[in-house]
Amino acid sequence: MPRRDRPASRLTPRPAPPPIPISPGNWPIADLPGLAPEMAVTLSQQGIHSTHDLLDRCPDDRAILALANDLHLAKHHVRKWVALADLARVPGVGCTYAGTLLHAGIASVAQLAATPIHQLHPQLVRLLVATTQRRDLCPDRAIVSDWLTAARSLARR
Repeated sequence: MPRRDRPASRLTPRPAPPPIPISPGNWPIADLPGLAPEMAVTLSQQGIHSTHDLLDRCPDDRAILALANDLHLAKHHVRKWVALADLARVPGVGCTYAGTLLHAGIASVAQLAATPIHQLHPQLVRLLVATTQRRDLCPDRAIVSDWLTAARSLARR
């Protein structure tokens, strides 16, 4: 019988590997945070296989409403996915932090680009510590600053 030196509750699972983009800023639709696997399949059946496909399909409110109608969903679900896909375009944010930014009140690359670092970083720290109880999961100020720089570059295009 193997000897246990530590209680099982102290063992921590390995973190899941981060998602891998199809191309810079373009992620498989199934990697979008909060998207149920069956909805990822449904979107794929609609020809939406990546975050860029979703952004191409939904460039405006009318297209968002049309997709929501096709999927028999409320428009706010599709709008949330579009916001997440837009934020995931930012290098370093990707699908890993897009949901965190959205929960912090940042709904677009343009809004991210306009948010000052002295406001955003503490807001992210408060949110992540409140939801995870772990400060070590928070991106440091330099990383958030890089996101802002990248978002400003994307917003100018």
